Amino acid sequence: MKARVHVMLKNGVLDPQGEAVRHALGAMGFGGVNGVRQGKVIELDLAPGTSEAEVTQMCEKLLANTVIESYSVEMV
Repeated sequence: MKARVHVMLKNGVLDPQGEAVRHALGAMGFGGVNGVRQGKVIELDLAPGTSEAEVTQMCEKLLANTVIESYSVEMV
């Protein structure tokens, strides 16, 4: 079983990497991009029986900085 954790900066938190990507896209001629938010995807290979609640605990304790980041868990 696998889980995917999608981590993004919360709305209102400055995203300098996203802004750099937006600026670079504009410089390359892609003028239709008004904003970019950059995040990360963490894929976990889980032992059988590992619950979504356990993955949520992993996020709360290590995988996401819940002060400035939000996350979602996808069990696959």
